[in-house]
Amino acid sequence: MGNKISSQSSTTNSQQQSSSSSSSSSSSSAYTGLGNIIKLLPTGTVFLFQFLNPLLTNNGECHTYNKYLSAILIAVCGISCFAASFTDSYKGTDGSTHYGFATAKGIWPSSSSGSSTSSSGYKLRFSDFVHAFLSVIIFAVLALLDMNTVKCFYPSFENTEKTLITVLPTVIGSISSTLFTLFPSTRNGVGYPSSGTSTTSETSTTSESNAEKV
Repeated sequence: MGNKISSQSSTTNSQQQSSSSSSSSSSSSAYTGLGNIIKLLPTGTVFLFQFLNPLLTNNGECHTYNKYLSAILIAVCGISCFAASFTDSYKGTDGSTHYGFATAKGIWPSSSSGSSTSSSGYKLRFSDFVHAFLSVIIFAVLALLDMNTVKCFYPSFENTEKTLITVLPTVIGSISSTLFTLFPSTRNGVGYPSSGTSTTSETSTTSESNAEKV
């Protein structure tokens, strides 16, 4: 009798461990599938989602209010990814970095100290809309296939659609990578790591200004 109980207990533990490892691998599939494309999302937004989503979903053990809170978080982070695609930065005459939104006339708000930030180097471009759209799609895949989200909103999906959870991030990542290559961006917006691209934009802007003067 004792051997049967011990056998049942070990079987239950092995099943729990197997389920836990399966959930862990499924949870990371969206991140590994998207790969380096995730770096093209605002880092602060991704970190905020990764930090708050387990708390708001109660680690997947959702009540009704958890679903509302998680849905609000996903919506806010999605809007943040979209809006951040239209932001850019520039060096002011004071030497500090300023941020603003790209518009049809240039960056807004621009420096009031005679900086040339409103020239064509900062104007709204078609690639900005492509990046905004792709950022929302990438974040949606990341958020909706997160294991806490899956367990909270559609728990049966984890068992019935394992192939989709594994394959979809890779497909979206490949398509997005191709489109990002076709429509490169030189912006250094809010939430994105700084690089030399902003300097390139400023250099081209200054060159255009000097050419107009000549």
